[in-house]
Amino acid sequence: MFIDIQKILNELKKIPKQEQIMLQKVKGKDDNYGIGSYGVTVSEDHPEREFNVSVYPELEYTNSIITELNMYRTRVMRMSKKSCYSYHFDRTKRIHIPLITNKDCFMVIEDKVFRYPADGNYYIIDTTKMHTFVNASKEERIHIVGCIL
Repeated sequence: MFIDIQKILNELKKIPKQEQIMLQKVKGKDDNYGIGSYGVTVSEDHPEREFNVSVYPELEYTNSIITELNMYRTRVMRMSKKSCYSYHFDRTKRIHIPLITNKDCFMVIEDKVFRYPADGNYYIIDTTKMHTFVNASKEERIHIVGCIL
């Protein structure tokens, strides 16, 4: 499947610009889409899998990609220039859709370096293994990231 990165970037102009913003929420809950956007902040009342309803229906193309890839707890993740995440592991694998990135942005998974270009592809990443992400560039990096089974 080819993903039209520019189409997604144009749609994202319709929503608030934050470091992390949830694209999915729990059905019937209008105030919970901020939960789950940082680290493991998903409550016991709302496990990750329940975050499967679009927060922004106006993102028609983006939502169609999320649905087709069976993603849940999906969010836009912006990473500032010259920054990195802690070394950690997640409960589930993730799909990454790189939107803006460059050669100085990379993941380290169990001490191996991986680069994922913004080329219209999505990448299934086993984030249940120890990993981090580094933006060693002078530009912001943007990915859409969602959980998968």
